Amino acid sequence: MTRTVVAGVDGSRESVAAADWAAREALLRGLPLRLVHAWEWPPYDDGSASGTASADPQRHWAERIPREARSALLARYPGLTVTADQIAAAPAAALLSAVADAELLVLGSHGRSGVEHLLAGSVALAVVARATRPVVLVRAGTTAKDGPYGDVVLGLDLVRPSEAVLGFAFDAAARRGAVLHVVHGWNPPSAYGYAPAAVAPDLGAEMAGYESDALARALAPWREKFPELDIVPEAVIGSAAGHLVEAASDASLVVLGRRPRPIAPGPRIGSVSRAVLHRVTAPVAVVPHE
Repeated sequence: MTRTVVAGVDGSRESVAAADWAAREALLRGLPLRLVHAWEWPPYDDGSASGTASADPQRHWAERIPREARSALLARYPGLTVTADQIAAAPAAALLSAVADAELLVLGSHGRSGVEHLLAGSVALAVVARATRPVVLVRAGTTAKDGPYGDVVLGLDLVRPSEAVLGFAFDAAARRGAVLHVVHGWNPPSAYGYAPAAVAPDLGAEMAGYESDALARALAPWREKFPELDIVPEAVIGSAAGHLVEAASDASLVVLGRRPRPIAPGPRIGSVSRAVLHRVTAPVAVVPHE
């Protein structure tokens, strides 16, 4: 079964930007694009053909969204295969079902207020936190380019570096012919109170050298797989979030990992991911991993 790139559409400016970004990503990957619009039929309407669309303005409007989005993308990208589906289900459930067998899912993001207002607020947060496939969040106003592309920025956790996250970032950079900027944030041991100034200069330099060497070792096998790729590794002291935001100022894509958090009540995203989603204007890919 051929995987697809899936984009959630709801008629908003954000979803239009997401669908356009998804179309270009589908072309980069040589995959078809599937547009999904979730619509919960009113209690009095079981979604059957018992009534006409014109008799129900809301239903008529809902049916137009994926159809018109598909037409616009086909006009813009005539070589792309695009399908459009309307799913009679709650939005989060519909999107999670659609992405289960997909290559990735693309959703629109309201940049002004961060992740809490992504594509109907808690819906996108629930999807990002529960999806088993990568989810890319795209802000309204994002202008997709044919190239040259800005850097792909990867936030890498060296405690348990994920093959899935590394693979996604390296593949994305290779497809774009872009520089891969890898950011690893680290802190001194807790005995120093997480204050860099409390560490003696010589010891601080030794710690920094150790973290840089660890980053180089984690990237070494991937350099062999992608010898043509220009890679910029950066091991920086302090939380990764601020450094990722700075690195992403001209990025074409930011890649983050999401590990399941079984102790927390319900699926969550980490503090670094939340901060990056709130502050970065570039598209952000959240890749789930064990």
